[in-house]
Amino acid sequence: MSTPETNPFRKKSFIAATIIVGVIVLAAIIVLVTSILGGSNVETPPASTPSSSPDDSPSAQPVEDPSVCGLEGFETENTLDSAPDTEWELVGTVAAPADPNGAGPGTVENGFRSCYAHTAEGALFAAVGYIAVSSDSRNTPRLYELLASGPVRDQLEASPETGDPSATRLQVAGFKVNSYTSTEATIDAAWRVTSEGGGLVSFPTVLRWENGDWKVVIGENGPPFAPSPLTNLGGYIPWAGV
Repeated sequence: MSTPETNPFRKKSFIAATIIVGVIVLAAIIVLVTSILGGSNVETPPASTPSSSPDDSPSAQPVEDPSVCGLEGFETENTLDSAPDTEWELVGTVAAPADPNGAGPGTVENGFRSCYAHTAEGALFAAVGYIAVSSDSRNTPRLYELLASGPVRDQLEASPETGDPSATRLQVAGFKVNSYTSTEATIDAAWRVTSEGGGLVSFPTVLRWENGDWKVVIGENGPPFAPSPLTNLGGYIPWAGV
């Protein structure tokens, strides 16, 4: 009789969840990172540089970098402690939050969504919106626009990758704000992998406020945080469109 497999990191459902969140959804980026930038000597700046953050200067003013599409709202610390009252729209295969006059997206072009409010809620909407946009392969040539500046964004802009959409499906199930300042946020979204029996996986996304919008931080080795399995939504704020 075979011994039951107890390590969640080795279960097929978790492996599939990791692939969809960490690789397939960000496939073009990961391919570029590993095959093109992997052997270079270019160093990616650290995701967080508190010593040079604009918020550390008493003279810093919100108007120095307003929303690129004119969305109002500015927060220097997290105020999001409950699920936002959200409208949802299907983008690719993912239900994405929509509040065009509030958190965002303030710009929608043929399914490509960008411009989110300079708030914790805006960062949350941007993190989920990025995964939703990435689930539609027709958006792949423009994914670089949603990334923070750096060698990965530059290379993706120069050589956009294309790929076949995955049969794996996932939907956001909850979130927590791991950290937030006016310059950088880490949004930990819990995703339910609907094509794998509804298993849960955590995927923290780092976003940087840059050029009037929240941009996703991707380093040379991929996202700063790897996906990890969840047994339940304990510690997360339930929030779902499906």
